[in-house]
Amino acid sequence: MVEPDSAVQAAIVGLTRELSDPVRLTAVQLLAAEGPHTMVQLADALGVTAPRLGNHLARLRAAGLVTVEHSGRHALYRVGRDDLLPVLTALARYGGNDSLAPPRPVESTVDIAHTCYDHAAGRLGVAVFAMLVDRGALRPPDGSAADLTLGADVSAFHDLGVDPAAVDPGRRRWATACLDRTNRVPHLGGILGGRVLAALLDAKFVRRGDAGRELIITSLGRRELGALLPGF
Repeated sequence: MVEPDSAVQAAIVGLTRELSDPVRLTAVQLLAAEGPHTMVQLADALGVTAPRLGNHLARLRAAGLVTVEHSGRHALYRVGRDDLLPVLTALARYGGNDSLAPPRPVESTVDIAHTCYDHAAGRLGVAVFAMLVDRGALRPPDGSAADLTLGADVSAFHDLGVDPAAVDPGRRRWATACLDRTNRVPHLGGILGGRVLAALLDAKFVRRGDAGRELIITSLGRRELGALLPGF
């Protein structure tokens, strides 16, 4: 039944209206996955001008989806709600559901696995991140900070061949959520993400392609990763 005065219906319609624009959707995805950004950082990541982005951020602020904190001359934007990431993840999965979406081009090996800086991206990187969160090794990002924190049970890292306690970040960020631009959900970045990829390479589950950022899943990886990473 349509209920014009329903607060729940109004909230859902309002959310979908604001997320219906690709710029606003991507801005919220970035903030939810990677934590606070300045307008310049957001504009660079989205490939749009600051004035154009400013109009979209104003709408998102009015809808309560983002907040802004001023520090000196800088304005730092962050998500306005800590429950947005599950909603965005569900939307991304809906968009990739073959039973609901139009047919897509055949998936390439680069789509399956590639590097992003020194960590794994593509479906492999997303599956690793999801497994670590699902098993409680990582606390999921909530958009309030750029860095991730460990969960109560880090055994999932050990299963990947990484001991988080032995990882010294030095001057690098330790663990971050990095929005996977193809799958629209996070993969693991930072020095910890780099160690996970190194462990996958050492275990010979993947190998580097002949050129570019491509990662090849080996025959051993095809046997082992299916059990280690549910849904991959």
